[in-house]
Amino acid sequence: MTSQTTTTSSAAGPPPAALVLEDGRIHRGTAFGATGTTLGEAVFTTAMSGYQEALTDPSYHRQILVTTAPHIGNTGWNDHDGESLLGGEVGGGRIWVAGLVARDLSRRASNHRATRTLEAEMIAQGAVGIADVDTRAVVRHIRDRGAMKAGIFSGADLADDESMLATVRAQEAMAGASLSREVTTDEAYVVEPEGTAHYSVAALDLGIKTNTPRMLAARGVRVHVIPAGSTLQDVLELDVDGVFLSNGPGDPAAADDAVHLTKEVLGQGIPFFGICFGNQILGRALGLESYKMRFGHRGTNIPVVDKATGAVAITSQNHGFALRAPETEHWETPWGTATVTHVCANDGTVEGVALTDGSAFSVQYHPEAAAGPRDAADLFDRFVSLLGADPAATDSRKGTH
Repeated sequence: MTSQTTTTSSAAGPPPAALVLEDGRIHRGTAFGATGTTLGEAVFTTAMSGYQEALTDPSYHRQILVTTAPHIGNTGWNDHDGESLLGGEVGGGRIWVAGLVARDLSRRASNHRATRTLEAEMIAQGAVGIADVDTRAVVRHIRDRGAMKAGIFSGADLADDESMLATVRAQEAMAGASLSREVTTDEAYVVEPEGTAHYSVAALDLGIKTNTPRMLAARGVRVHVIPAGSTLQDVLELDVDGVFLSNGPGDPAAADDAVHLTKEVLGQGIPFFGICFGNQILGRALGLESYKMRFGHRGTNIPVVDKATGAVAITSQNHGFALRAPETEHWETPWGTATVTHVCANDGTVEGVALTDGSAFSVQYHPEAAAGPRDAADLFDRFVSLLGADPAATDSRKGTH
C-alpha cells in the first residue's frame, strides 16, 4: 500500500524519512523518489548490481527492498532492462517494489545506456525510497529476526513513532497473501519466436519477468502469456505443446487455483516447466507442503546443487517461501514417481522437483537471470526438448489459434 506525492528534494537537501519495522526498530534517513507512505514486507537482496531488474520484478510486489550493495543509482535508469511491462510495452519496466532502502544514492547517472536517473523514474512512478540508512544494520536485523512488516514515511506523512508503528503493524501479513491476480496480465498476449515457430507454450503469468518469454522465443517457441485465473479449457483451446508456470509474489499456500490447474495439466500429460513460484506450485501439486522462510533467498550468487550430477550452478533467486523437504527421496503421486532434483548448497533448501519420467520439472531459481548469472539457461533447452523430438517436424500444435 502506497500513498505518495511527487515532490523533489529542496535546495536545502532531501527531506527526512523513516524506515519503521514491525518490532519497533526505526531507522532515520532522507527521502528520495516520491515522498509519502509505503508499506510492505522488509526484505534484502545481496545482489551487487541489477537494481533496475529487481525493482521491476513483480515477485517484489508488496515488499520493501533493502540493498546490501552500498551505492545505488550509479547506472541510472534505461529503456531496456525492465522486467515487467509498463503501459503494455517492454522497456524500462513498471516498478513493483513497495519501497527501496539504500545506503548511498547516486543523484546522477553515469552510464551510456541511461536515459534518466533512478530517482527521476521513482518520482515518475510514485515509488517511495529512503537513503542514508545504515543498511548493514538493517540487513543484520532482518537476517536475525526474519523478514517483517515495515513502512517508509517521509514528507508530510512523517509522524510520531507510535502512529507510524501502528500503521505498519496494521497491514496485511505476507503469510497467507494471494497476490498473483494483482500482478498478472489483464489479457492474454503472444511473444513471437525468433524465426520459425517450432512449438508453442502457454505461460501462466503469476508475475512473469519479461526476459522469460524472450528466452523461450529465442529457441523457436511461440509463447502465449495467459492471466493467472486461466483454466485448463483456456490452455487446451490454445492447442499448445507445453505449459510454463512463472515466478510471482505471495504465499504459495494461498495459490489453490494455480495448484488445481497444474494438477489438471499433469493429468493431460502436457510437458510442464515451472520456476520460482511455479516450483512451489508444482511441489504443492505433487503433495509437498510450503513454508515461510526466515528471510528468504534474494540475490544473484546463490549456489544450487543438481543432485543427479553433483554440478553446482550459481543462480539468481528471489523468494521468501520454499517447499518442505519430503521424508523420502522419492514419493508416489497420481502422475507417477516424484523426486527432489536440486538443493541449495548454503542451507539445504529444496530448489527443484520433478516427475522421474521427465514430463514435469521445476526449479526454485531464475534460469532467465536478468539480472544474474546464466549458469542455468540450459533448463530452457531441456524444456524445449520435451516439446518434441524433431523441431523441424510438422506439428499441428503450433498455437496459431
